[in-house]
Amino acid sequence: MKIAIEGCCHGELDAIYSEISNLEKQNGYKVDLLLICGDFQAIRNHRDLACMAVPDKYKKLGGFAKYYTGEAKAPILTLVIGGNHEASNYLWELYHGGWLAPNIYFLGHAGCVQVNGVRIAGASGIFKPGDFHLGHHERPPYNHGSMRSIYHIREYNIRRLSLLSPPTIFLSHDWPQGIEHHGDLRDLLRRKPYFRDDINKGLLGSPPMMGLMRTLQPTWWFSAHLHCRFEATVVHGGGPAAESSGPTAESVKSAEKTNPDEINIDEDDEPAPETAGQPSSAQVVESVAEKRVNPDEITLDDEEDEVEAPPPPPPPPTTTRFLALDKCLPRRKFLEVIDVDTPSSAIPPVLSFDPEWLAITRAFNRQMSLGRQQASYPDEGPARDAVRQELDWVKEHLLAGKEGGVLKVEDVQQFVMTAPGPAKDEPRAPPPYYPNPQTAALCSMLQIENKVDFPPAGGSRPTS
Repeated sequence: MKIAIEGCCHGELDAIYSEISNLEKQNGYKVDLLLICGDFQAIRNHRDLACMAVPDKYKKLGGFAKYYTGEAKAPILTLVIGGNHEASNYLWELYHGGWLAPNIYFLGHAGCVQVNGVRIAGASGIFKPGDFHLGHHERPPYNHGSMRSIYHIREYNIRRLSLLSPPTIFLSHDWPQGIEHHGDLRDLLRRKPYFRDDINKGLLGSPPMMGLMRTLQPTWWFSAHLHCRFEATVVHGGGPAAESSGPTAESVKSAEKTNPDEINIDEDDEPAPETAGQPSSAQVVESVAEKRVNPDEITLDDEEDEVEAPPPPPPPPTTTRFLALDKCLPRRKFLEVIDVDTPSSAIPPVLSFDPEWLAITRAFNRQMSLGRQQASYPDEGPARDAVRQELDWVKEHLLAGKEGGVLKVEDVQQFVMTAPGPAKDEPRAPPPYYPNPQTAALCSMLQIENKVDFPPAGGSRPTS
């Protein structure tokens, strides 16, 4: 399956789909899936702009609205996560994931799905330590602070994601902290010298994301946010290649503290060679075998010792290939196409729920806090036991009788326009609160409380 990956979208869907079309014509292939790593900006109308944390000069509809209203349709199945410049009210409607528009699916504040059997997980938002341990207390209409804190990732979602078995692909908006030391740091600093101070202080990137990378060890990890292309390889399982070298005085010196490309909102290897002169483990095994089958050797039964072969070498360490991409602008490296082997070759690709993630959602729904105070979490052992128990429930109640044990997303969630599209002379006031039937359908299927549609504090619901 050919998968296209985009960095920051910033509402430029037309340009992204056009670039993919150009690549298809130039290379003679067909892209099956598009992944977008945040700052998607699913702005449905002008009132949604009141829920996006950017300076006023950046508040514009962008290209998403016509895909939302049906004037245009995404030509490729598109999966997206959220960043730090979003219509946060709309993404909250689909906290557990759902269709933002036909053929455009949001993974949720955290989530995991399957496309033709390939597991794709992701985390929306960026890391801010002051909000990490809080509950989801934000409600529309958002004030200056809550409009920003709502996209700050929570420990709740990191804990849930950490219980996944390894996915093939992981998406984050933030870079994992320290990832720069697993690639060409010197070249990165040549292109982005203003990263130096943050790197020197250990502030570049998200600590929870690196923790997840080490825990989940996906094959691929894609990010955006810092508006540049950067690739790295992280080796898991110990050894020198798996250790982060850390910043050095020679390569990291003080410099500017901010990324001039970022919208400022005032808040925000190879295994070690064998030792020279010593035989390898394979040579030792071969030498022992030769000694025991030498036909010219005269031996007495009582002189022949049993020689055990040495244990097999440990399996090679797993690796994660990391790639960050730029924002969608001319002459920027914002798009890349990769090939991924798939268990299924369905055309068009089939988007399905991930059973393990459904089990995690059921097991952890009671810990989802809607106030500033976050409920306590179970220890890892009991948490994994709970997920195993819920996975049995998912298999029995949701997957039984399904062809291939696959539960298609479209069989449960269908796109619905909750807010109106853009209109002339529409007010610029904050929008009312819109419950989303897709979230209600998912919660009903899982037989969990729908906490997403908790009545807004001081907000209003749309009138019929």
